Amino acid sequence: MSADFWAGYLSGAAGILIGNPLDIVKTRLQAGAVGAEAAAAAAGEHREDGGRIGGGRGAGGAEGSKRGWQRVGALAKGSAAPILGYGALNALLFVTYNRALALLSPPSSLPPTTASPSASPAPPHHPPLLATFIAGALGGLATFVVSAPTELIKCRAQVSLSAANSGGGGSSSSSSSWAVARAVWRAEGPRGLYRGGAVTSARDAIGYGFYFWSYELSKRALCSDEEGHGAADGSSPGQSDTAAALKVLLCGGVAGIVTWTSIFPLDVIKTRIQTQPLPSPSLSTVAAPAVPLPNPANLASASSSSPSPPPCGALATALHLYAADGPAVFFRGLGVCSARAFVVNAVQWAVYEWVMGAL
Repeated sequence: MSADFWAGYLSGAAGILIGNPLDIVKTRLQAGAVGAEAAAAAAGEHREDGGRIGGGRGAGGAEGSKRGWQRVGALAKGSAAPILGYGALNALLFVTYNRALALLSPPSSLPPTTASPSASPAPPHHPPLLATFIAGALGGLATFVVSAPTELIKCRAQVSLSAANSGGGGSSSSSSSWAVARAVWRAEGPRGLYRGGAVTSARDAIGYGFYFWSYELSKRALCSDEEGHGAADGSSPGQSDTAAALKVLLCGGVAGIVTWTSIFPLDVIKTRIQTQPLPSPSLSTVAAPAVPLPNPANLASASSSSPSPPPCGALATALHLYAADGPAVFFRGLGVCSARAFVVNAVQWAVYEWVMGAL
């Protein structure tokens, strides 16, 4: 396989390992407090052995130690699906981006990894910014087949984790990525894994368009005052490896913040749709325990005497959220997400550039 495939795969896996703890916080903020409380109540009803949770057991001793380890494990909850999925997603993203950029840009404007061998190295490697945005959007659309199920499993596992740690002490296996995937498959089949797929594809297309556009723009801004305008990885002639690495880290971090700021309302809607409860109420009786999740989109009707059915579509969910909490709900968790985005994307771009250079 090509170098950009492996560079994308490794950089995606590295980003998830670093950013998963903050991603858990972001997902729970987006899902809403009412949803977390409902999940905690549902998780407290049953254990895998059929016993009642919290009935006649003390908070100290072995139980206290167990809950302590559960809180430590919370930092990695829901990371199995992203580590496997986002490696493949990032690989597909960068391969599609590079190929699309090669088709959309003049050969003389492409970096050596994308331009043809006969292209002249004299001009600076500055592909048109519009071509960069379009290529990034095409790359984002190409990742849909991986990103939609990965995001759904990740969000459901992360939200259901709060049920296990909010006093119910639910089983850790009931909120694992694999248990979530099995529960969704049993309830809705393969179609269930793509719930919220339309808003996910829109989010990815817009987000990755801004992702590559802002990274390229940041590199040009940092290198604009230096002779030669820099290389494809953001370095400039004569500068040290440390300075080049710092530029890549800074540009990657800026790209991450720009990306998430541009798509955060869409991400909130996606999270609400994907963490709605499974349709079949009988899932808790099957051999593998289903994940008892709340209806985080139904905030307004949670305290109503006659709650209405939860909205399922993107537009209905957006209107419901706006009516319940106003425009601020679409930016809930943005601060945590921006901090995570800077760190994760700085590391991702650094790993990507390093692997590309090594291969």
